[in-house]
Formats: sequence, C-alpha cells, structure tokens
Amino acid sequence: MASLPESMTRWLEHLSKTVRYSAHTLQGYTRDLAKLAEFAGGTPPEQLGAAQLRQYLARLHGQGMSPRSLARTLSAWRGFFKWWAPQAGMPANPTDGLRAPKAPRSLPKALSVEQAMGLLDHAGARQGHDALARRDHAMFELFYSSGLRLSELTSLDVSYRRVPGYESRGWINLAESEVLVLGKGGKRRAVPVGKAAAQAIERWLAERPALLAPGAGEDDAAALFLGARGRRIAPRVVQAQLARLAVSAGLPAHVHPHVLRHSFASHVLQSAQDLRAVQDMLGHANISTTQIYTRLDFQHLARAYDQAHPRAARKREG
Repeated sequence: MASLPESMTRWLEHLSKTVRYSAHTLQGYTRDLAKLAEFAGGTPPEQLGAAQLRQYLARLHGQGMSPRSLARTLSAWRGFFKWWAPQAGMPANPTDGLRAPKAPRSLPKALSVEQAMGLLDHAGARQGHDALARRDHAMFELFYSSGLRLSELTSLDVSYRRVPGYESRGWINLAESEVLVLGKGGKRRAVPVGKAAAQAIERWLAERPALLAPGAGEDDAAALFLGARGRRIAPRVVQAQLARLAVSAGLPAHVHPHVLRHSFASHVLQSAQDLRAVQDMLGHANISTTQIYTRLDFQHLARAYDQAHPRAARKREG
C-alpha cells in the first residue's frame, strides 16, 4: 500500500479526533486514499485535476472494481478534496462532476403466494391462547395485508389519540377496514386492511389489555402492538419474531419485514396490474420506485409461461 501524503494523513486524523469516525470507516478511507496516492505517484494531491481522477476511476473499473465500491472510493476522494482544496488554494474540488458507474438495481426479494400463505397459516396455527403468538399473527397478517414499513407498523396506535404531549402518528380503524400511517416525508396515507388481518387484530386486541404494563406512559398505552414487558414493541423484536416464524414454517430463506412488504406489492400488482394504486398503498413519492415491482411481475409471468405454454421448453432447447 502506497504511503499517504501528509495532507491525507491530516484529514484522516481530523476525521478520527474531531468528527470521531469509527475505526472501520477510517480503515476504508485509508485504503481508498492509498489507491489515489498510488495512481498519482509523486504528484501532490493539490496538483491533481478532474481528468486525472476520472482516469484513475476508469483504471479501477477496468481492474474489476464494482460500481458500489467505486462509488465508495469516489466518496472518500470527494470528502478529502472538499476539506483539502480550500486549504491548498485549489480553484475547485476536482471531484465535482465525477460520477461512479451506476450499480444495477437489484430486485427486492418477495415470497411466492404459496410461501406467504404458508407463513401466515403457520402463524395462525401457532397462536392458540398465547397472547404473544396472537400478537405475532396479527402483526404479520397486517404487514402482508397493507404493505407497511417496519417503522410504520411499530408506530401504530389502537385508535387516534391526541392528549397534551402526545399525538398518534398512525392508527388502525377496523370499522372502516383501513390503517392510517405517517410515512416518509411526513406523508399521511390510508391503506386497506384485509379480512384475515382484521380478524387477527381483533383476536389480539382481546388479549392486549392483560399485557399492557401498569402505569404505562401515553406512548405505550396507545400502542397497538406491545412487547413482552407491556410496552410499545421494538422493531428488533418484530424482526426476530418473523425470522423465527419463517424458520419454524420451513421457508428456505431469511425473511424480514420488508420481504412481506415486497410480497404485498408484487402480489397485488400480479392480480390488479395497477401500478399507480400500488404506489399509493406503498407510499412511494415517485412511481419509478414502484416500477421495480413490474420486473418481479414479469418474472412471475415468465415462470407461468414456461410452465404452461406447450412450446416454451422447446424454444429453450433450440
């Protein structure tokens, strides 16, 4: 690894002592700056221009560095020059205008309809008279029914509540079969709640009062879903319970809450073919974010074609 110029060493010390970056982050920045120093040879950083840095990025790309790693490397270079350029009297930050190649957007993971049904049926079969099992069944039915984000689910209240010092962010309205949530950017939306989810929530609500902690504060007293100690459930508890349920149900892959959100979106799109409606239910500000689910839908159609069309397999053989 090339030795770093004094200016780079000073920047790393600044990040460590003043900004207090983690050791892991500093190690990554050190490696990224070492690549820059190696390419530059003996040329001081303040004498490097955008054309040279663009050439260095191209060399890294040619060596097989992934777009994601190139973006991280460029971020380190950009941070260094933002700090060093004014001190060195450089006319501008030479990384301005440089862009790393775009990483291919990966498809969100989604369960098949059969897997989703199996998971939720397994949750329903386990509930018995156990309050926490009924809570879990209600949570995961609601995830799949309404496509909520994890933060939106854990912030739900039993009903709208506004008292001094507290106002509900989201709440369930079983009378209207809908859930109202406050999503990203403070955007309020209402999403339908299916019959299976509504019934599971009603069974959980019958158990909830016995679990609520005595003397609970406003936030905990209003919460729709409670943890084992009778307070508003924590996101990590939801994640852990879903992961355990998936293993118990025999699903082949790790399942986290966002998988149920993705499954909701892709399954609704497969049935309704209404991208704008799915966008509204998911709370996406831009429809381009929702359009990724059309790729999942195409995969579903392609599999159905391969299985059903009499000439599909023959075409692949040719």
